[in-house]
Amino acid sequence: MSSILQVENLARSYGEKNLFEHISFVISRGQKVALIARNGAGKTSLLNIIAGLEPCDAGAVTHFSRDSFEYLRQEPELNNENSVYEEVYSHSNEIQRAILNYEHVVKGTDKEELQKAIEKMDAIQGWEYETRVKQILTQLKLPDLDQQIGTLSGGQRKRIALAKVLITEPDFLILDEPTNHLDVEMIEWLEEYLSKTTITLLMVTHDRYFLDRVCDEVLEMENAAVYRYRGNYTYFLEKQAERIDSQNKEIERAQNLLRTEQEWMRRMPKARTTKAKARIDSFFELQEKASNKMYEERMNLNIEGARMGNKILEINDISFKWGTLPILKGFTHTFKRKEKVGIVGKNGSGKSTFLDIITGKIRPQKGHIQKGETIQFGYYKQQGLLFDEQTKVIDVVKEIAEVVKLGNGDTISAAAFLNYFMFPYPSHFQPVYKLSGGEKRRLYLVTVLMRSPNFLILDEPTNDLDILTLNVLEEYLASFNGCVVVVTHDRYFLDKIVDHLFVFDGDAVISDFPGNYTQYKAKADQMKRQQMLQRRNAAVRSEKEKSVVVVANKLTYKEKRELEALEAGIAALESEKRAIEEALHSGALSTVDLESHSERFAAILDEIDQKMERWMELSEKEE
Repeated sequence: MSSILQVENLARSYGEKNLFEHISFVISRGQKVALIARNGAGKTSLLNIIAGLEPCDAGAVTHFSRDSFEYLRQEPELNNENSVYEEVYSHSNEIQRAILNYEHVVKGTDKEELQKAIEKMDAIQGWEYETRVKQILTQLKLPDLDQQIGTLSGGQRKRIALAKVLITEPDFLILDEPTNHLDVEMIEWLEEYLSKTTITLLMVTHDRYFLDRVCDEVLEMENAAVYRYRGNYTYFLEKQAERIDSQNKEIERAQNLLRTEQEWMRRMPKARTTKAKARIDSFFELQEKASNKMYEERMNLNIEGARMGNKILEINDISFKWGTLPILKGFTHTFKRKEKVGIVGKNGSGKSTFLDIITGKIRPQKGHIQKGETIQFGYYKQQGLLFDEQTKVIDVVKEIAEVVKLGNGDTISAAAFLNYFMFPYPSHFQPVYKLSGGEKRRLYLVTVLMRSPNFLILDEPTNDLDILTLNVLEEYLASFNGCVVVVTHDRYFLDKIVDHLFVFDGDAVISDFPGNYTQYKAKADQMKRQQMLQRRNAAVRSEKEKSVVVVANKLTYKEKRELEALEAGIAALESEKRAIEEALHSGALSTVDLESHSERFAAILDEIDQKMERWMELSEKEE
């Protein structure tokens, strides 16, 4: 299998922070590779270096398909002056130029130019390409194609950027968090699309189901190095555990040996032989190895929330509209202790508005909400929190609390709580501006949880958080004694956390599903299959009814004999009619014969008409 990308001895650091060094790997054509690391480890920097947007300190990157390469950045750069259509077709390849020209010409009145545009589309098979593009645009639910880019939301911009890289069908595609700002329906479509395509992928994503179903290899960045796992995410978890266990044992052996060597160093302060000098050099190497970070089992934090009374939160027949757009209609629910609810639905269906209503930030236009006196909300918002960029990380959390109470009555320091959420102690004294975007989101999460809420509202908590942080958050929520309401498109997260789902079905309808997301999806798929089966059965019945009608219209044996007799009778009457006509015109008939022949001729005409009417009826049945 030929290579499409080669990375050799790559290194990158920012100031004193060493992101990675001596990184080397090769990606072959057709491979689908996931890059996994904690926030701040340099994932985006590595992708930017590979894409040629950022320099490296050392090493080299070789593309073997540079002319067919696309990169979806986490924050895409789009031309605000373009329309959606112009931006989507802003690549310079011949087909896209022809389609864009056709779309401009078709809006005008120049028939000659239109004819040229049509002929060009025919010549380069542009119609098929355009159809495929429109399918992608439809699946990603892009806004009005004539709308200006500068007027769009961040989520719409991300989907436009995704459409741009997909429609070019490059040989090599890099995706940085492609599922952000996509609803579950779009994620599942993209999942299926990428798993079937032959495009080579290098991808950063926190969506573990997406990663597991699309990628066949995992690169893990840890401690400035890269570890390679030739399998999907499930395989990676198994082999990562084996690697960590092996490294722990190796570090433990080094620490045991170091104690012996330290005693020797105390007795031999000066090296007088070559052998002794070599042993001293080995001592310092061993000391460095033994001081490597040990992978420890995470502590089980049972955080104490505020005391919760009998009354928690009662939602009574609430309704709400934005203008003429209905969001909620007659919704009622009473929360119980330790209830964990997931909210799913398409973008724009009103999920975030619902959270603002139950926390009292928006008043419902009908109905009322009763909150228990002891309830303290912890609201993690999708928009995040603006920090003073010069403040030290430890000072951000100490402004909230010096210590955090645990459920067993013990306490841990603010510093220990930060460390639990993967802020190592040396990072506590650096200013906020040095944190990555994902690290700032994680710090915001810490500030929400430190306030000891007993009712957590989480609006898209998984966006921009790395997989390791998500695992920590899931552990935390599993032991959380209060209520949780979470809006997320992360199906794996929902499966691990929630007891039931509020499903925003559209048109202000919310249904309560008793189970997690996988159970809901299985039920929804079953219902969809049943609906398809019902439609198919209805179509089959319709065809059968048509068939029955056709069978009913087929002539019986008696009718066939009747039809044959009619044909013979009509032929005989026609023959008799011709004979009478000849006799009437002969002039040889007597008055009596002339009168009788005339009466018979009239009777034959009536009889022929009657037989012909019946013959036509039977003939139509035979057809």
